[in-house]
Amino acid sequence: MKWEKVRLGELYSVHNGLSKGSKFFGTGYPFLSFSTVFNNYFIPDELTDLVQSNEKEQDNYSILRGDVFVTRTSETSDELGMSCVALKDYPNATYNGFTKRMRPIDNNRVLPEYIGYYMRTPLFRGEFRAFSTMTTRASLKNEDLLGLTVALPPVEAQKKIANILRHYDQLIENNQKQIKLLEESAQRLYKEWFVDLRFPGYENVDIINGVPEGWSKTNLFEIAPIVTGKKDANFGAADGKYPFFTCAQEPIKAPSYSFDCDAVILAGNGDFNVKLYRGQFEAYQRTYVFSPYNSENIYLLYYAVKDNMRQLFQGASGSTIKFLTKRMLDEILVSQPNGEVLSSFNKICKVFQKKIEILRAKILLAQEARDRLLTKLMSGELEV
Repeated sequence: MKWEKVRLGELYSVHNGLSKGSKFFGTGYPFLSFSTVFNNYFIPDELTDLVQSNEKEQDNYSILRGDVFVTRTSETSDELGMSCVALKDYPNATYNGFTKRMRPIDNNRVLPEYIGYYMRTPLFRGEFRAFSTMTTRASLKNEDLLGLTVALPPVEAQKKIANILRHYDQLIENNQKQIKLLEESAQRLYKEWFVDLRFPGYENVDIINGVPEGWSKTNLFEIAPIVTGKKDANFGAADGKYPFFTCAQEPIKAPSYSFDCDAVILAGNGDFNVKLYRGQFEAYQRTYVFSPYNSENIYLLYYAVKDNMRQLFQGASGSTIKFLTKRMLDEILVSQPNGEVLSSFNKICKVFQKKIEILRAKILLAQEARDRLLTKLMSGELEV
């Protein structure tokens, strides 16, 4: 089977994204964020991020089937050139200014599902590192992007390759949906018990100054120190062993670690993603790490931070990208329950977390299997 080498410039035209002040985000129309591009091979069916955009902006920064979105600037070279492809049209949607949109010149030459997988292969990803420029941030120039070549088999072969890989992604997506449902259930439980104060036995407990008797309301920093990651962290090494969290919140590898604990990890800019992580890891300077003084407070801390995300997002500063400050985190108040209620909450959360860990292990196995196949299929080693 003959595969042709084609420059991206022959297949796509490039356009920059929408840049607006922080006050325009959080309401309005669908918006494709940096982290969504970074964390997905293909755009999800529904865009949950919102921006206030007008008709002209929606036309200039539209998202149509076949569009390829590429991260154009990032904190590390490993985050540069991450791609995400649209498999359908997204009416009224726009995309962020920290990505570039590649719009197909000829829709009949390359299949969106195929290019979505191809641009995530280790070989193709490595080409981005070869020309990335590092100042304070890595950056990507149009001429560098369009000068890259891709290997294209006939369209029918592209379809077969994409269909094989898609089976693994469907398994991954199903497990991710189950994780999301478990997370949402735990978050609702937190809100019911610690925000609405409908915890077990609440009918027999007096509320004094807005707090159940025997409880206290404390600042977040009294539960866990607020620590930022490292500016000069040694990340992206080929021999890296430990997860390294950046604001994109998809960990890469670091050869050493700064933390070894149960921790809540919060992206300090962008979408303010929150993760619960146990073990050895590093974190970049624009991330916040909370490891509670008392390990029994880890779930309380995790869901309290997540519960405050909307308020934090609205109060964050930044013209084109939002930033959190330590002062804003200091002001988060957490309801500290008595030992019996906390113990009951932890038991339920541990069950949820165990299920989540099993699902994540299944996702990892499916990803590893997909990626092994990806390399072999895209190199032509395996024929279809």
